Amino acid sequence: MPRNLTYKILKAHLVEGELTPGAEIGIRIDHTLTQDATGTMAYLQFESLGIDKVQTKLSVSYVDHNTLQCGFENADDHRYLQSVAAKHGVYFSRPGNGICHQVHLERFGVPGMTLLGSDSHTPTAGGIGMLAMGAGGLDVAVAMGGGPFYLASPKVVGVWLEGKLSPWVGAKDVILDVLRRLKVKGGLGRVIEYHGPGVATLSVPERATITNMGAELGATTSIFPADEKTQEFMKLQHRGSKFRPLAADPDAPYDEEIEIDLSTLEPLVACPHSPDNVVEAAKLKNVKLAQVSIGSCTNSSLDDLMMISRVLKNKRVHPETSVSLAPGSKQVLQNLIAAGGLEPIVAAGVRILEAACGPCIGMGQSPPSGAASLRTFNRNFLGRSGTKDAEVYLCSPQVAVASALKGRITDPRELGRPPRVQMPENLIVDDSMILPPAEDPAKVEVVRGPNIQPVPVKKKLAPSLKGEVLLKVEDNITTDHIMPAGAKILPFRSNIPAISEFVFSVIEADFAKRAKEKRGGFVVGGENYGQGSSREHAALAPMYLGLKAVLAKSFARIHQANLINFGIVPLTFVDPKDYDHIRQSDELEIPKLAKALRDGVETIQVQNTTRKRSYTMNLGFTSRQREMLLAGGLLNLTKERAGANSQ
Repeated sequence: MPRNLTYKILKAHLVEGELTPGAEIGIRIDHTLTQDATGTMAYLQFESLGIDKVQTKLSVSYVDHNTLQCGFENADDHRYLQSVAAKHGVYFSRPGNGICHQVHLERFGVPGMTLLGSDSHTPTAGGIGMLAMGAGGLDVAVAMGGGPFYLASPKVVGVWLEGKLSPWVGAKDVILDVLRRLKVKGGLGRVIEYHGPGVATLSVPERATITNMGAELGATTSIFPADEKTQEFMKLQHRGSKFRPLAADPDAPYDEEIEIDLSTLEPLVACPHSPDNVVEAAKLKNVKLAQVSIGSCTNSSLDDLMMISRVLKNKRVHPETSVSLAPGSKQVLQNLIAAGGLEPIVAAGVRILEAACGPCIGMGQSPPSGAASLRTFNRNFLGRSGTKDAEVYLCSPQVAVASALKGRITDPRELGRPPRVQMPENLIVDDSMILPPAEDPAKVEVVRGPNIQPVPVKKKLAPSLKGEVLLKVEDNITTDHIMPAGAKILPFRSNIPAISEFVFSVIEADFAKRAKEKRGGFVVGGENYGQGSSREHAALAPMYLGLKAVLAKSFARIHQANLINFGIVPLTFVDPKDYDHIRQSDELEIPKLAKALRDGVETIQVQNTTRKRSYTMNLGFTSRQREMLLAGGLLNLTKERAGANSQ
């Protein structure tokens, strides 16, 4: 039977379960990546497993999110990450070497391998033919220890590409078009697999832009075949020997299919405050811009920045618009300089940032209050930029550079004929900022600063749950709503008691205070609760505050897994209309929940003692997930099993 590319790779890595859409499977993980905003907690969890050395083929620790060292906390965490990597067999990419997804694509990606990363944009590596997925740090820690990664066997959406992109239209416009069609929850339980003759017209960096933003669909991952373009890219990276061709079988089946004629696309923009709020750039020409930001893991490749440079040559950015640019990696910056591409950018008045995530996660470059900011990034959630009342738009580098010149959102086709961009035939490749693990781990002392606190662990699940509805929220609540990022908050990522003070602060400033006063309780949410980042702090910090369960219409994949990992029970309404009958501050009770989980019961009644009503909730968990919830989370369950095995 012919197979699509996704199921070829899944079959080759399957260790548990059956490849039936919706069924839980366990797969072997070849590579892992972590970044510093999630990595400190992941390595603290790995250390707690008591395993001396990572069991993967390759694990890499990147520092790319929290590079701003405005206090001791970030610097201390970086020192911890470097020392713990050296001791446990992990490669370490130093601050300044670049964004994890860009660097992994350049220096480590291998077609046909699996990659698990503690970052939701890990699917970027699907651009090189990897099956690359984002997950919580605890799942990554377990994978580093040799354990399988569990997921629901996905449906596969085949996206047939034909034609070729027109001048001034970029890969970003492809994924914005997909988002416009499927919306932010359209990829739930699905892998987006690109195929067709149009694939051959896209470079690996263009493909990586598309797979990167597949995360905004809620998809498990996105993937392209490995073909001649992939081989060209890997040869440029001096890694041609790692290439192998990989594609779906002819006539491979897909659960759903979409067709896109690349030649029909035009420049697009995602409007505030969602990546799927997409319109044509030409319709936004009256939007005046205070800021344009170019970069992020979505659009900071050498291809992107060389185009920016050629457009800006002998020009100046608009005097009322602040323009910044962050290269995706040191390699991109070095080659941009060598090709003469940096000077026109600097001369045009663009502010150059270091090779890091920076403004994308609210780490600097926050827009002015009430202003419009145009960004080549992947997310424009409310407040993510660091300015709550800013209007953030997302676009391609082509739209960004045209808009930077005009001071308003601009269809780049207004600029006339695009400049010819000549890419270097040979790349400077310098891995000196990637440090291998220590040859003698016993001599390495792991350095822990005072901000690094132990990982909180939840107690076993109580027989019944009772408490107040601490917060009721709408559809598409993101992890940025639950656990904000930014320069003021991210330094506390290794200190759960400190970072928990900011839980839901974007929505309600005193949430943490009330949660502690009430000794925990419940949150009620709408559709797609927990979309966005993989940050497990959005489960771990609420768990520390006493969150017992979340009742929602539906959950985003990674966040639901993170809730279960930390012993918070995610329940979905059998009848979504029941959501309307619950109010904040209602008292809820879930009798005999632990027994229901042990008995394999599929539904349970939640009692609203304030309103004298009951709601039927789904308990559609696998047996493994039930064990985790009963144990109080994955760490407890892992230790229980380790103790039982030792006896």
